[in-house]
Amino acid sequence: MAKLSLFERRRRRVRTALRARGNGRPRLSVHRTGKHIYAQIIDDSEGRTVAAASTLGAKASGANVDAASQVGKDIAAAAKKAGVTTVVFDRGGFLFHGRVKALADAAREGGLEF
Repeated sequence: MAKLSLFERRRRRVRTALRARGNGRPRLSVHRTGKHIYAQIIDDSEGRTVAAASTLGAKASGANVDAASQVGKDIAAAAKKAGVTTVVFDRGGFLFHGRVKALADAAREGGLEF
């Protein structure tokens, strides 16, 4: 078996913990790159994306903390529209710091519970 990168080990650890404690709630998955940040609310029981938001849209641009918080507000609004109020936060292999934390805080302010 090939040795996993630190990022991949962290990602697997986070996802395993989410499955154990998720209780069937949809998951708010976050992915960030050097240029953009993406957020999806995924219903794993049905295997479909319920809502999505990213900096690719018109409201937010770039890869900074302000853009991440705008994406958090957008995903919270999209979740409300889809009838989702509680989620589990899936940070993937990313540390809960900076842009990821800004997105989570803005989503909480927008009305999502996690």
